[in-house]
Amino acid sequence: MGVFCFLVWFYPAGFYRNMEPTDSVNIRSFHTLHLVVVTFLFASALAHLLIAGSPNEDVAGAFATLLSIMLYAFCGILSGPSTLPGFWIFMYRVNPLTYLISSFMSTTLGQASAYCAENEFQIFAPANGTCLEYMQQYMSVAGGYLRDGQATDQCQYCRIDSTDQFLAGINANWDTRWRDFGLLWVYVVFNVAGAVFLYWLCRVPKGKKAKK
Repeated sequence: MGVFCFLVWFYPAGFYRNMEPTDSVNIRSFHTLHLVVVTFLFASALAHLLIAGSPNEDVAGAFATLLSIMLYAFCGILSGPSTLPGFWIFMYRVNPLTYLISSFMSTTLGQASAYCAENEFQIFAPANGTCLEYMQQYMSVAGGYLRDGQATDQCQYCRIDSTDQFLAGINANWDTRWRDFGLLWVYVVFNVAGAVFLYWLCRVPKGKKAKK
């Protein structure tokens, strides 16, 4: 929840700036609102799940703290799936925050143009011809743009020309934003079902206790 609240607080300005050029303010706002709703439903259902299966609120709080640390550690923010040890990759795959962050980031940042600040351009001299002739083949694969493609003495190259390139670096995909949103509902349903089962298992009297 803390990660999500940080994202909601940090991105509102860029949110509209990214949506307006693609004329998608309404649908992206609709998607983001539903992400907020499903996140709170997930947190509430998880809290009920932990409380139903714990002997008291202190134990439930300890479980919640430990689980929150693990969810944050394996959601791809601190370390992406490519750098995780092989044994722990399953934590990335089953982590609900993985899909929450991917859906939220791709919805708010995806499909928008990106530009470098003055101090972010890579400056170098072309080996031959113009900067565009020198970099064209590389940019067709890696992306990016040149400030002046016709320059011959000094090239100024920005390696990112689309927010989708940034999203790819954090394993967020524009094409899977709705799928990821749907997967969050799977976790909500699982938590609700688990809370009901644990309540019946741990708190509902059975056998002779039920008769009394």
